[in-house]
Parts: sequence; structure tokens; C-alpha cells
Amino acid sequence: MKRSVFIALLLASALSAFAADVPVLIQNATILTITNGTVKGSILLRNGKIAAIGDKVLAPPGAKVIDGAGKFVMPGIIDCHSHIMAEAINEGSVSVSSMVGIEDVLNPEDIAIYRALAGGVTTANILHGSANSIGGKTVVTKMRWGATAEAMKFEGAMPGIKFALGENPKRAGSSQGGFGAVPTNLRYPATRMGVEDVIREAFNDAKAYKASLAAYQAKLAKGEPAIPPARDLKLEALVEVLDGKRFVHAHCYRQDEILMLIHVADDYGFKIRTFQHVLEGYKVAKEIQAHGAGASTFSDWWAYKMEAQDAIPYNAAILVKKGVLTSLNSDDAELMRHLDKEAAKTVKYGGLTETEALSLVTINPAKQLAIDKRVGSLEVGKDADVLLYDGHPLSNFSKVEKVWIDGHQYFDRDEDEAGRPKKAIEKKALTEKAAPAGGRGGQGSTGGPNQ
Repeated sequence: MKRSVFIALLLASALSAFAADVPVLIQNATILTITNGTVKGSILLRNGKIAAIGDKVLAPPGAKVIDGAGKFVMPGIIDCHSHIMAEAINEGSVSVSSMVGIEDVLNPEDIAIYRALAGGVTTANILHGSANSIGGKTVVTKMRWGATAEAMKFEGAMPGIKFALGENPKRAGSSQGGFGAVPTNLRYPATRMGVEDVIREAFNDAKAYKASLAAYQAKLAKGEPAIPPARDLKLEALVEVLDGKRFVHAHCYRQDEILMLIHVADDYGFKIRTFQHVLEGYKVAKEIQAHGAGASTFSDWWAYKMEAQDAIPYNAAILVKKGVLTSLNSDDAELMRHLDKEAAKTVKYGGLTETEALSLVTINPAKQLAIDKRVGSLEVGKDADVLLYDGHPLSNFSKVEKVWIDGHQYFDRDEDEAGRPKKAIEKKALTEKAAPAGGRGGQGSTGGPNQ
């Protein structure tokens, strides 16, 4: 059989398996819809969508019925800032690297995907790093564990790009040999002033590139001979920003740099979609709200470097109360596994309601990524990205029991725990098989893993 035919059969089989997913009815549960209050009753998942929510929903023929008595159902958690499944996140050689994209280095076998699922994360915005004033292109993904990198992408999601302000982009080229090393590869900029200059010059070039494209199209429209301008992948992405076809997600900390980027965006006629981290956002919440930007912050990270000294745990709550569309993000594979508990902190620090707190990791990031028509809340017709908890999601004692994405179950805690002994045996057998005769596996005959 030809390889192409074999692959086609595999894809057809996979699509058939998803299409044949039996309906799932969760009964007697407390359903946290986020946008339409709390429902005591049932939710039906069918054909990849939420088919019904109500006090009593009849089970269709062949449906899998789950008793949710004493349990809670909520929409899948959305992380607006993650780096998991990316094989590399920084192109540190230049300060403007808008020609590169994270979608080209997605690793669908990253175990962090499965661990994120175990914490209830179903969607994530995978960002380039912060070594560049203007970094690489971002991609929104669903945690479809076991799928290909291409199938991980959230279909139809608006593309984005990463900007970075402050210490990271200005010091990225200053010490290539690690802390304390002698500078060997100095790179402009080295100051916050330089970061602004780099961004402005990049958009000056983008505007000129856009004008050359427009002039070329105008000549074609008139039937005149025309030579197209040389394609520039770096500027192409920035023209998309100018045209409102690509979101800007900007790493930042201090109030001065937040205001600076707002002024730059206003000068060039585009909007910042989200300020990421934005730890001093509470100081300039009014200006962020007036610009129309969102804020995606940490719950209580501070003092881990000088520009984070003025961070406070009330930041998210203050931003919410000032009318800024706010979310909590992880920026970390481990923190990603308990974003629900991060949201709970805003009830203590700032007095947000339970719904407001859960909105920080569901509907708010969905709106920031412009995918809220499909995910972020439990509503009939939306994607069946659904979590089942054994208790209230904001409780430290509650765990995610099951996770569905597009109505397909991707995580089951009982199955995971039951399968661990078998996996331990498989791991032992593989380790022994890989070990050289008389040796100690991959560590060699002497020394440890850090040898």
C-alpha cells in the first residue's frame, strides 16, 4: 500500500472515531456557566458541541451518562500566556524577529500538554519569548493530546505577535555566556529608550513596505506594468498589525513602559490587544482601559527581579474594577496546572466574586484571544470544552476528574491512576533494555546525570 494512501486511511479512521463519539450527559451536577449563572442539573455534549443545559435533560439513545451529584462542571480553562510545546521560544540574535513563528516549532509530544489537561487547561496562547522588542508570531492551541502539531492549532483563531518591554529585550545581547560573563555579543538596544526606538523604526519600515505594496496593486489595477516589491516576512507580520489582522501581546512590567507602548500604538494607528504580566497595571488602569487593551497578569508573583518590585496581589482585582478586560496566565508549565487556584486568590486579594474570579481563566482570556464565540463559557452551541470537578473549582481541595475538548474526552483521573502500575512496568522494561550491559542506563558507569 502506498504511504499516501495509508496516511489517508489513518486520517479517515481518526476523523471517523471523533465523529462517532457517543453523546455525554452529566446529570445532577452544579454547572458553573460563567456567563449565565449557576444551574443545578444536567449538561449534554454531542457532536463536539454543548447541546443542552438545564434542570432536566433527557439522555439521547446511546449516550454515556455520568452522575455528577456533589460535583461541579465548568468551561475549560484558557491560558493567555504559555510556552509549553514550543521547542524554542527566543530568536535572540536580533531585536526584531517578527519573521519567525512559534507554530513552526510546536512539539505535540510535550508531556506538559497532558499535565495541563490534568489541571483543566483546554486552550492556550503559545507565545514567543521576551528577548526581542518585537518577537515572533504566536499561535492559539487546544490541548488535543495525541494529535499532530497542526491539529493542535485552534481553527480560525486570530494570529498574534509578541512584543517585549523592559529588562529582557534591552539585556538580551549583553552577556551570552551566562550570569557574570564578559559581554561578547552586544546588541542594540541596551536601554528602555532604545526599545521604544526599535519598535518605532520597525513600524516606520512597515508603513513604507505597506505603501510599496499598495503602489504595486494600484499599478496592476490600472493595467500598468509593475514589479512587485521584494517580499519581507519581517515586515509582513507588522503590516498585519497595522491592518488589524494580527494581535499584539506585549510583555511588560512598569507603568512608564506601558504608557510608552500605548503612545506608540496610538501614533501608528494600532491597538495593543493584551499587556502581558503588566504588574504595575494597577497604577495606569485608567489609561489601559481607555486604549482598549486587555491585561493578562499573575495572581501574586512579585520581587523576583527589580522591575517586579512594585507588584501587588491586588493588581488583577483593581484592573477588573477599573473596567479592564483582565485574565490570569501562567507563563510556566507548572503554574499552568493550577490556574483555577490562582483565580481563587483574587477572592481574597481584592474581593472578587467567585464568578469574577473564574472569569479570569475562562471567558476573559477567550475574549482577549477573540475566541469567546466558541469557548470560555458553558452555552448551547459552543465547543464542548468542559471540566468535571469533584468539588468547587476554587477550593484547594478540589481536583479535575475529567476533561473534554470538542466533546472528546482527553483526561480521566480514574483511568490515569489505574494505568500507572502498567506504565511503571513498561518504563522499567524500556530502561533496562536501553541500559548497556553492566552499565547504569543513560548515566554511564560512573557519575550522575549532571556529570
